Amino acid sequence: MGLKIHNLLFAGPPGTGKTMLASRLPGILPPLTEQEALEVAAIRSVSGLPHAAEWGVRPFRAPHHTASAVALVGGGSKPRPGEISLAHRGVLFLDELPEFSRHVLEVMREPMESGQIHIARANHERRFPAGFQLVAAMNPCPCGHLGDPRRACHCTAAQIQRYQSRLSGPLLDRIDLQVEVPALAPEQLTSREPGEASAAVRERVVAARARQAARGGLNARLSGRDLEATCGLGAEDRAWLAGVLERLRLSARAYHRVLRVALTLADLAGEARPGRDQLIEAIGYRQLDRLLKG
Repeated sequence: MGLKIHNLLFAGPPGTGKTMLASRLPGILPPLTEQEALEVAAIRSVSGLPHAAEWGVRPFRAPHHTASAVALVGGGSKPRPGEISLAHRGVLFLDELPEFSRHVLEVMREPMESGQIHIARANHERRFPAGFQLVAAMNPCPCGHLGDPRRACHCTAAQIQRYQSRLSGPLLDRIDLQVEVPALAPEQLTSREPGEASAAVRERVVAARARQAARGGLNARLSGRDLEATCGLGAEDRAWLAGVLERLRLSARAYHRVLRVALTLADLAGEARPGRDQLIEAIGYRQLDRLLKG
């Protein structure tokens, strides 16, 4: 069974804090368990990387968009882990997502589902763990200013279409959270009002994870049948959700992914089951077209 982790895509113009938000994510994730820390240390050891200073810290890997498929997946004459496996139990951050080679992005699809990398060579066969959370960032167009109130976009419709089409539908289908990061107004930038601290957010995340473990399994590990039983949607909500998915032409895979996100939202809010509000929010996170419109 695939890991079905809630992968995340930030979309917005340059300078809005997409990279900063991604780099803060490991700080709100639950701490590594002893077993997870051993897994991370073992991968770093096989890769020839030091691990003593990184013990217990969730990995955060950020390869450049010029990275090859081998660099991400792993391989070589004597297969070694790539960036995907080095991000196991942590975050793989891909900035400027459409700038990555289409082939590189497509080879990630299988490990995103299975949670492992299988490398076969004539004399070697290796399997490396790949339980990573993909966090990506992209601009809405080549110049980055489509829909930006601060600067006009000068890209043609054809340029915008070619740029956005670099991300395939099957890849986007595996990204549950597609979040707009708009430019902030000047008064927000100069405001002295403090935001919510990462420590407070982390407390909610840890509590949500504990709630999932208490009922027998994390949302990412629930089978389709157990997921539906845990969500406990009534006939009216089921019919409503089916109609929405059909109108939006979302895939069968998207149905269970929407339920997982809605259940996670309920866990973060301390609620036993997701309601209509959580379902609407979960569906909204899959509307990339809404984020990229001019």
